[in-house]
Amino acid sequence: MRKRLITTFILIAVGLPSIILGGVLFYIFIGTFLIGAAWEYVQLFRAAKFEPNLVVTVGGVAALTFARTFVPAVAPLVLTIAVLAAMTVHLVAYEHGRDQAALDFSVAVGGVVYIGWLGSYLFDLRNLPEGGWWFMLVMLCVWLGDSGAYSIGRAYGKHKMTPRLSPKKSWEGYAASILTGAIAGGLYVWVFQTFAEHLHNIAIWQGALMGLIIGILATLGDLGESMLKRQSGLKDSSGIMPGHGGFFDRIDSWLWGAAIGYYFLIFFII
Repeated sequence: MRKRLITTFILIAVGLPSIILGGVLFYIFIGTFLIGAAWEYVQLFRAAKFEPNLVVTVGGVAALTFARTFVPAVAPLVLTIAVLAAMTVHLVAYEHGRDQAALDFSVAVGGVVYIGWLGSYLFDLRNLPEGGWWFMLVMLCVWLGDSGAYSIGRAYGKHKMTPRLSPKKSWEGYAASILTGAIAGGLYVWVFQTFAEHLHNIAIWQGALMGLIIGILATLGDLGESMLKRQSGLKDSSGIMPGHGGFFDRIDSWLWGAAIGYYFLIFFII
């Protein structure tokens, strides 16, 4: 727990200025997580005896996140090129004797889309008008939901939620993630409307509702990564962040939360 808290404080100290300032600094901060997660994704599947091309998967995520951030009009082209490149390199791999090349191709494209395309909603959030405020609203729901699930589940979790996917997850922890997500969303809106005169185009109940939805669904991102790790036989995607595991371990629920939060804001608020 101590290592986890220390790592969390370091991430806050580094990440908060990038969220406030946006631009290149924000891209470097979030891009490091996404590109690092893509590298770990490849290693997970290699442990499961697959061989997604590292350059195509990681390079595709890097190029796609850059395009979605700075030149969004060309992002579909970048995704198309990444898919075609993946097919090309795995055709060559099959010709040279790699019998699992078709599955390797699917894994590589899956990584580009899941981490690169879905992860780019983190940048889309920040690029909204007053994007720093919206980004923090959405991600606070994700972060506090994760923290609530971890703390309550660890202390009081008795009923296993997904014994095969993630044996430590409990229904008590899941309920806590939903509750803390809703509280985080409503409280954030109330605080900044009351004391900072921001976010007046969203009601407190809407912030709470978004937090509730994120709390319900973002756990699927965590479970999705657990599925990949179980298939690979690994506990963490890496050990680069003490107490948190790897980049992919840290952003698994961010991917879902960012996409859900972005479309909630686009459809109902902005």
